[in-house]
Amino acid sequence: MKIGEISNNVFPELSLNKIAENNKGPKFENLLTDFIGNVNMDQLSSAKMTQQFIAGDNVEIHEVMIAGEKAKTSLDLLMEIRNKTVDMYKELTRMPV
Repeated sequence: MKIGEISNNVFPELSLNKIAENNKGPKFENLLTDFIGNVNMDQLSSAKMTQQFIAGDNVEIHEVMIAGEKAKTSLDLLMEIRNKTVDMYKELTRMPV
């Protein structure tokens, strides 16, 4: 009897197929794409709010500043994620096979 058969018989709820079926959460590929889209929306929202303030629309300066800082912070986070991903790739390519 193989180890996989024993573990499936002892813990049938832990089989990989059932775990994969039960995992209804977001996929990694969608998380990254959605995050990039959110960063872009923050940037566009900040630019739009700045233009409205300059045009004299009913926009308060603190709202413009908050939108700008939110856009800056989300872009900084995206850049750090990119930098860490590049570092991880470089480390993985240096590993002996």
